[in-house]
Amino acid sequence: MSSRPRGSILASIIGILICGIAGGFAAWMLVAKLGIAGVTGALAAAFIGMIVATALWAGGSALLRALGWIR
Repeated sequence: MSSRPRGSILASIIGILICGIAGGFAAWMLVAKLGIAGVTGALAAAFIGMIVATALWAGGSALLRALGWIR
């Protein structure tokens, strides 16, 4: 059984943080632009943020694999 290098775990954590921050910021901007407030706004922001963060993570992973930077 091969173990993952410690650097790849740190890179994954940093990538998750970057995607999460970008997703949260995009969701906040969209919800604010639409004028949604309160619990509805919070639920919409959470839902949108998770979708954006997941899309960024998947797209970034695919790009890095295509470039040959990760396996």
